[in-house]
Amino acid sequence: MIKKKNIDLSTANSFGEEWEKFDQTNLNVKEALERFNEYFHIFPWNSLPDDSEGIDIGCGSGRWDKFVAPRVSKLHCVEPAEKAITVAKRNLSNYKNIIFHQKSLDDLEIPNESMDFCYSLGVLHHVPDTLKALEKCASLLKPGAPFLGYLYYNFENKSKIFKLIWKISDYFRRIISKSSSRSKNFYCDLIAIFIYLPLTTFLRFLEVIGFKVNKLPLSYYRNYSFYTMRTDARDRFGTPVEKRFSRKDIVKMCEKSGFEKIVFSDKEPYWCFTAVKRRTKK
Repeated sequence: MIKKKNIDLSTANSFGEEWEKFDQTNLNVKEALERFNEYFHIFPWNSLPDDSEGIDIGCGSGRWDKFVAPRVSKLHCVEPAEKAITVAKRNLSNYKNIIFHQKSLDDLEIPNESMDFCYSLGVLHHVPDTLKALEKCASLLKPGAPFLGYLYYNFENKSKIFKLIWKISDYFRRIISKSSSRSKNFYCDLIAIFIYLPLTTFLRFLEVIGFKVNKLPLSYYRNYSFYTMRTDARDRFGTPVEKRFSRKDIVKMCEKSGFEKIVFSDKEPYWCFTAVKRRTKK
């Protein structure tokens, strides 16, 4: 019996096309660093050994890795999509301590319990079995090693109106994500131009005159560039497989995977979290 791999090829290829179009070279360094810190501000850098070796599961364009590589001894960048890893190799060509793997998580030939850290940001909610993917990440880590993850949240801390707006947007995602690459780019750019940009401009205005806007749709993007809006619109509406989780869901999956000491960021994006590979089996 052939074992089914834990990857949706249409989703992987869609991300390859996205990173080929938005390779992040047009994103200014200040904004790129701000976005990096949004995810990594809870990562326990001080716990890593001096000669640390780690792994990025789903590196995409390599946008996070350019900030991680200078801090560690060796970094493995894993990405199944050929177009994406080509972009990552080009963007990270100055870093000689990076090893690239054009493979799915299932096909990795890295020994178990060999990594000092692992991170996977915005990736594991796009695979058929997120729990299985977390278990694989845990298997690669040494006992006591940290994991940084980011999984789409299910809006458990948002209003009913917010959730309704998301359901409407998800209806369009399901349609757009089935279209050709060229059509996806066109439709997602329209969404960025006519929804993201005007709404975030209006939210900035409301904030200036004293209103709190952080709980309103797309408020996360109000201080980011139009390039980021276009990138994330393509990410959000062009992806065939998307899952969303509550904090309880994530804790349960992490614990089943062999993680402990799970800590969530209290800032957007949600849910970003750290966990530690359990030292002893239950």
